Amino acid sequence: MLLRSAPRRLHLLRPHHLRLLSAAALASAAPTPAPVPPQAPTEWAEAPLAAVRPATADASLYHVSLDLSAHGDLLASHAAAGQFLPFRLPAAPYPIFLAIASPPPSPGSSAAAFDFLVKRLPGTPSARLCDLRPGDLVQVGASVVGRGFEVARIADARDVLVFATGSGISLSVAFVGCSPIRSLIESGFVENNKTGVSLFYGVRNLQRMAYQERFDDWEAKGVKIVPVLSRPDGQWTGERGYVQNVFSRMKDILNPSSVGAILCGHKQMTEEITRILVADGLSKDRILTNF
Repeated sequence: MLLRSAPRRLHLLRPHHLRLLSAAALASAAPTPAPVPPQAPTEWAEAPLAAVRPATADASLYHVSLDLSAHGDLLASHAAAGQFLPFRLPAAPYPIFLAIASPPPSPGSSAAAFDFLVKRLPGTPSARLCDLRPGDLVQVGASVVGRGFEVARIADARDVLVFATGSGISLSVAFVGCSPIRSLIESGFVENNKTGVSLFYGVRNLQRMAYQERFDDWEAKGVKIVPVLSRPDGQWTGERGYVQNVFSRMKDILNPSSVGAILCGHKQMTEEITRILVADGLSKDRILTNF
């Protein structure tokens, strides 16, 4: 179901999900370390694109699917949500690293593709990728890279706060905040851990919000979705502004030891959310990023 205005799901973050933390001794957290640029692979593979199509109403984001039916080892190297695949495109000056949006293959799975959510930024390799067609060949790393989200660190959490924002390119990493979050949700993380998950999903407006068609399924899995729009139209009656400000108003964490957090998106958001959570008593070890 596509969002038109403030949906009922905005009210699904019930008080027992919002009252998550009490005040803690720490007043602030150290800045989040800058991400380390991934190393370009020494081995490359060639694979065809299976699909390239707009993912949002304004075509600022694209769904890209890569056919890996001839690359079983590459498929098997995807072990954790939040990992990246390097791409090397014709005439591009440098490789780019895209977070895999599809979940890691489960044992016995027949999946033979990786899905990506790609920001079409004019003049960049990501735009060149979005301009290709199904059947076109691209070069990709022979294995995925990155550790992904180390969810074992928060396996005991009864409530998990997930924050996804932004899109762009930084350090040759083309990032779209909700891309690895889709991989996480659809990997079975929510059902397997019987965890209450609240997703704060921030974008500029509904025309730039990907995966709206998946929201009903995600909610059925147990995810409470809070869309946050920084520049909505006049009909939007939901949460406005930035994810970190909305969360700061809503949060009330009672037991930090039972909470985990997963952050993906703009550096400013991740740093501010980290400061808020640590100030309320959450250990940095329980705050996950994918790089």
